[in-house]
Amino acid sequence: MDFAPDPDHELIADAIAARCADFDDAYWAACDDEHRFPWEFYGAMAADGWVGLALPEAYGGGGRGITEAAILMREVAKSGAAMNGCSALHLTVFGLEPVVKFGNGRLKETFLPRAAAGDLHVAFGVTEPNAGTDTSQIATRATRVDDGSWRISGQKIWTTKALEAEVVLILVRTGDDPDDRFGGLTLFLADLDPDHVEKRPIAKLGRNAVASCETFYDDLPVDDWRMVGEEGRGFHHILSGLNPERILIAAEAIGIGEAALRRAVGYATDREVFDRPIGANQAIAHPLADAYARLQAAWQMVQLAAWRYDHGLPCGEAANTAKYLAAEAGYLAADRAVQTHGGVGYASEYHVERYWREARLMRIAPVSQEMTLNYLAQNVLRLPRSY
Repeated sequence: MDFAPDPDHELIADAIAARCADFDDAYWAACDDEHRFPWEFYGAMAADGWVGLALPEAYGGGGRGITEAAILMREVAKSGAAMNGCSALHLTVFGLEPVVKFGNGRLKETFLPRAAAGDLHVAFGVTEPNAGTDTSQIATRATRVDDGSWRISGQKIWTTKALEAEVVLILVRTGDDPDDRFGGLTLFLADLDPDHVEKRPIAKLGRNAVASCETFYDDLPVDDWRMVGEEGRGFHHILSGLNPERILIAAEAIGIGEAALRRAVGYATDREVFDRPIGANQAIAHPLADAYARLQAAWQMVQLAAWRYDHGLPCGEAANTAKYLAAEAGYLAADRAVQTHGGVGYASEYHVERYWREARLMRIAPVSQEMTLNYLAQNVLRLPRSY
């Protein structure tokens, strides 16, 4: 891994930062307050080609790797967009990785060019109320019908972007394999047909510009060619997207922390109490310096994980470590930003409370910190499995 500055990466970061500067904190606060999808932001990012940055060039994408995608998501979050901005993009930026790797030609040719152009909104349907982290317990089922197509019935939860999405990458049960608890799970790229799918937004703490929904599937028809990869191998196919997801979520957490830290430093520099800036007090300065150091260290781990993924090397250890460290560092920075502001940190006009709410999400999504530590304990330290 080369630690020398990459001029190309610097240009990417600068261009994204310049575009994001058109959408300030007031814009994001309004989207969040009004539960309004950031269409203007999404359209600008799509027009500049950033939505398709990591999709293959053969389908109109930028052909770049997870390294560049991590730079993208960090800069978006860092601009003040936080998770509202990132969640508008990231399911297209990396969510179609299983289609890229395992999809048939027709599936790729039909959907990847539209995704690269920003014309296709995608949701991800895996989590279920009674399955949660234990994916092997998925009950939503696809049944084959006489003409060779499928019908999907069941329920998913926490389906991000379901209100805007045209299609959903959905993991369902097509069979039962007694010798493999993940056997019998199959992946489809299905239409979110309103005649067969009901969407109910979930009231939640933050990131309200992008809804998360309960989705109910009632005999949803899906053609056989919309299957991603092999029947019964769906869980193994989505694994190809889990490490990139952890890497990009980590980058987003770092960006939120940096946005919060920027606000905190500005306030600590300008706010005077007892005839001096509060930032001159070590009780203020040291926690912010510590937060900065943790964010920088986490970013190095993100870069390592992304580099290993892009070079075809095993990256589970690095990706999970990056996600864990970044989620902790991002939240710590946001929390300290609120504390630095004192009472006004609780006020919406200073925006750090919004960063705090969105940074908190990163410690439980897309996988909890505890499950991340379970992965490292069992797969790296070789400790006995606890569940």
